[in-house]
Amino acid sequence: MKSKAAQKLQDLHYFGEFGGVNPSISDSSTYTFLSAKTMFDTFEGNTEGCYLYSRHSSPSNLYLGEALAALEQTESANVYASGMGAITAVIMQLCNANDHIVTSRTIYGGTYALMKNFLPKFNINSSFVDITKLEAVAAAITPKTKMIYCEAVSNPLLEIADITALAQLAKQHNIPLVVDNTFSPLSISPASLGADIVIHSLTKFINGTSDCVAGVVCGTTDFCLSLKDVNDGAGMLFGSTLDSLRAASILKNMRTLHIRIKKHSENTHYLANKFEADGLKVVYPGLASHPGHETMLKQLNPEYGFGGMMTLDVGSLDKANALMELMQQENLGYLAVSLGFYKTLFSAPGTSTSSEIPIEEQEEMGLTDGLIRFSIGLDHDIEHTYNAMKSCMLKLGILDSSTVTA
Repeated sequence: MKSKAAQKLQDLHYFGEFGGVNPSISDSSTYTFLSAKTMFDTFEGNTEGCYLYSRHSSPSNLYLGEALAALEQTESANVYASGMGAITAVIMQLCNANDHIVTSRTIYGGTYALMKNFLPKFNINSSFVDITKLEAVAAAITPKTKMIYCEAVSNPLLEIADITALAQLAKQHNIPLVVDNTFSPLSISPASLGADIVIHSLTKFINGTSDCVAGVVCGTTDFCLSLKDVNDGAGMLFGSTLDSLRAASILKNMRTLHIRIKKHSENTHYLANKFEADGLKVVYPGLASHPGHETMLKQLNPEYGFGGMMTLDVGSLDKANALMELMQQENLGYLAVSLGFYKTLFSAPGTSTSSEIPIEEQEEMGLTDGLIRFSIGLDHDIEHTYNAMKSCMLKLGILDSSTVTA
């Protein structure tokens, strides 16, 4: 059965004010009212379709929010100036002092640092657990727990969360399940599996051009409105507003998301299969050797594949750095953080995007210093890419010419 999300995105129909096939960009920070009473009513949240101030909302941001709600099959969505802005807004809306969060131990380093180092200043504490072990998640829940938080496909170890099982557990305890779906747009639809709130860093696959920073919260209309409340809405009061020009740009890029995700997945699956056959330690959810492969299959929208992220463990940080530098010299990609670009991006997460996690915790979760995280690009000739990458590995002694496949 095919996912309807991409078709819903294509069916969204907006004209610009002069008949443009793209909606007009609202390049205003503030909006005029014909009556003072309407302004008052808007401040009180009692008017629909009126714009007040762009920190609260703008037409461009609402257009993008509607597209993202269609993508994740939720009632509504709010867009923010970064993925961390979205995550922070959700946590601060749901949690008060002395509250508690149960979260995956393998999450983006910025999210980890927020939960481990920053939130305790407000007496909000987090338990970091192996999200793939449901009994560990259940054991960590206390009467003060206000949410279960996870990434559908974790950064950087690519662990797979069983969203249906986690959603059932969350409902038993009357708490929301919050899922960061940045690594797996279209491939996984967390809301249809029971998640209450879905978050993305739009910076990555959804935008796809590595030219902006943005985030989104997808959920019920009531929750999204609560985030925008002028009196106690975390999204409104923290002020992480997305610029209208960027919102319009992301909306246009979303039109090709379904095509891009298929190609990212196709290329990554090809490379993962080849390098595993060569004897390398590869982690990719599309491989039968992946511990979460069956879980991924159970919740996958198969036409979009297993995603564009994979990891290779080449044994040491020195080898990882040498390989990444050589691949960049050979124009096989860029030694850069982030993901979802048309060009392959690679980094050693232990010393970059996950460096906020202490070394001993990295070791405990299996994040080795030789691990390279790859966001595989949209290469047209992926066989050529494989051969060129293999040549780099042979040159550095990461692969042995006597054991690699022909």
